[in-house]
Formats: sequence, C-alpha cells, structure tokens
Amino acid sequence: MSVRKRKWITAKGEAKEAWLVDYVDGKGERHNETFALKKAADARHAEVRVDVAKGVHTPLSRSITVARAAEDWITSVELEGRERATVDQYQAHVRHHIVPRIGNERLATLTTPRINRFRDELLRDLSRAMAKKVLVSFKSILKDACRRGNVAQNAGGGVSITADKRAAGRLEIGADIPTPEEISRILAAAKGRWRPFLITAIYTGMRASELRGLRWIDLKAGQIEIRQRADRYQTMGPPKSKGGQRTIPIGPFVVNTLREWRLANPHELVFPNGRGNIERHQNIIPRVWWPVQVAAGVVDAGGQPKYTGLHAVRHFYASWCINPARDGGLGLAAKAVQERLGHSSIVMTMDVYGHLFPRADDGSELATAEQRLLALDAARTLHGGKKAN
Repeated sequence: MSVRKRKWITAKGEAKEAWLVDYVDGKGERHNETFALKKAADARHAEVRVDVAKGVHTPLSRSITVARAAEDWITSVELEGRERATVDQYQAHVRHHIVPRIGNERLATLTTPRINRFRDELLRDLSRAMAKKVLVSFKSILKDACRRGNVAQNAGGGVSITADKRAAGRLEIGADIPTPEEISRILAAAKGRWRPFLITAIYTGMRASELRGLRWIDLKAGQIEIRQRADRYQTMGPPKSKGGQRTIPIGPFVVNTLREWRLANPHELVFPNGRGNIERHQNIIPRVWWPVQVAAGVVDAGGQPKYTGLHAVRHFYASWCINPARDGGLGLAAKAVQERLGHSSIVMTMDVYGHLFPRADDGSELATAEQRLLALDAARTLHGGKKAN
C-alpha cells in the first residue's frame, strides 16, 4: 500500500502527472485510485489502510451509486409485500429528495460528515417532520446495501433527526378532539345512509380504512371483528399493523342501528358506495363529514367545519375510553385502550393520549389514599395492642 506520483504523456504530447494510491484490499485484490493533489491522496491512503485493517473496505470500482442502491431497496420493500401506499411514499422520498441531492455519489465515498451535510440540507429545505422521514428512508437504503454486500459499512448509522416535541403539541378537547356536546349535535344532524356510518365510527373508534373495508360477516353478537381494511387505492388488505386485528365490543345502540341498516343495505360491505363497492375516502370527508358538522353548528369562527379530518372521531372515542365513569367515560386502562384502537404498541397510545388519563397525584385521590392508609395503620395498631395484652 503506497502513495506515489505518476507521470505520463498524452496522445497529444502533453505532460501530465497525478498522485496514485496503490493498495491491496482484504480479498487480496489490487486497486489504485488517482488524485490531483498529494494531500487528497494521503488522506485517502490513510482512510483505506484503516478500513482494510477493519475489514470494512469497499473499492470504488465495485461501489454502486446511491441511486442504484435506492432502486434495490425499493425492490426489496415491494418483495416484502409492503402496502402500495407505503411503497409510493418511499419512492417519492427517493425521487424528490434523495436522488436529486446525493443520488450520483458512490456508496463507498459516503462518510458520516457527508451524510450529516445531507441531513442539514433536508432540514433547510423541508419541514422537520418530512426531513426526518426522508432521512429514515435514506438510512434504510444504506442498511439494505450493507445487507447485499454493496458497501462494507453504514456511515449513516449515527446520523439522525430528533422529533420536535414542542411543535407536535398535545391533542386538546374542543380543538383537536370533539367534545361530548359536539358529538351529540353531530349525531342529531346525521341523516340517511351516513348516520349508521358515523354512529359506528363514533362508538368504535375504527379507522376510516377499516370502516370502508368492514363486511357484514365481521359483525358478531355485541362486537365487531377487524380483519381487513380498504386502502386509498380501493384495495382490500390486512389491517395497518398486527394490533389492527382486534375485536371491538359494541353496545345495544350500535347493534340496533346496524340491524336496521342491514335491512336497507343488501351488499357485502357494511358501508359501500351506491354501487356496492368500496367507498372512496376522499368522498367521505367533503360529502359527509364536513356537511354534517355545518348542519350541527360545529364550525370555526369563519363558519367552516371545525374538524377537518375524520380522525377527530377516533380521537373522541379514545378520550371516551379513557375518561372515568363519573365523567361519562368508560375508564379503561391504557392497555385496554391500546387494544381497542389497534395500536401496534402501548408506547404509541401513551404518546398520543397519555395526557388524557387521570393524574395519579390528584388532590382528592391523594386524600382518599391517605385516609385508607391511616385506617389500615390504625387497624394494625389496634390489633397489635390487643395481641400484646
């Protein structure tokens, strides 16, 4: 392994010179790289020597570009059977943000400082949330390249973008979550074939995709079984996560509403479009959710629907599950709420709704606990005194 100057004469008779890094890799194969400056050659020589010694060197001659590695990654994601919407999102990350910025660079030339610069470019040009998603996709590309043997080490392992917790904020009742009074008005304003839809959404917390994919066969005595969902492309598939496959209990009001609706709807799907096919999500929002809010007077200062997305109903159901019985809720434990909502983990449930659970340090709760503890202590003292006598 050495650095030496190389001189030669071109076909036109011009004298040229460059600095050559000559080395043998871990497989015993010889390689050389050319640099215009000795400083650059020395730096590369030092880098290669360390990487070869560690067994993590990939010769530039065998290194593919980031763009090619991205293609391989997308193919692997598709072969894993990921949802079409997920694949489309990844492809958008690659096409619009990764390839234009770093696609032509070879994997073997990527360093942690270079990937940090890429990270900074994303934060400069995109929202923090989008920059984080793109960086995660980029790191997945590098991880896949390592798995395929196209690069010996992942230089992006330590590069990350932390979530902006201040920007995320907490869901607020009356701002992000409909109040019970607003829900009552919405139910009163709901008419026709969309009334059963809204009632089911409100009292089960089902995702819109799950409601659109619900079949009559999934309705049992006093419960709804979630076994499939309809994606944005009108394609049926499994629930969003393993936790998505679940059973949701329903009360007499929902049961009777669905029984009546069954008599008017002969189709396989519970909430189909007029032709009996999967209803499009983009139709439900402007044609149903927004008009029913306006009819119910649930509007903002400008007279527009107060809650833009149907997910607000799911938030309401979560809050209803969490609220204590004395406040009109179900008073469920966090694990039960997670199961009802179909979250993949309890962490997700607590991250989104943790602040809605009753505080353990509530003054009245503390006073009651103190009195119980004092009563136990007094009983022990009395019992101990009698035993001593």
